[in-house]
Amino acid sequence: MQTASPSSLIETILTIIIVYYIIKFLARLLLPVLAKKVVEKASEQFQQQQNQHQNNAQQAQTPKNDKPHETKKVGDYIDYEEIE
Repeated sequence: MQTASPSSLIETILTIIIVYYIIKFLARLLLPVLAKKVVEKASEQFQQQQNQHQNNAQQAQTPKNDKPHETKKVGDYIDYEEIE
């Protein structure tokens, strides 16, 4: 069985601390940029939905010149069976 030497333990702890601070530094630089892009994309999607909604509302308000179809009213059909 191998035992850890004190120098390797200190080296491992220092490596973990250095990696932690590098990640923290990069997060401070990159997270605001990523957040801005997410907000812009959400804003664009909202604008597209608003435009689609307005177009649908305008189409619903314009009267159509189509003649209404006349349907024949026949009534209910009842199937009778003979009882013997």
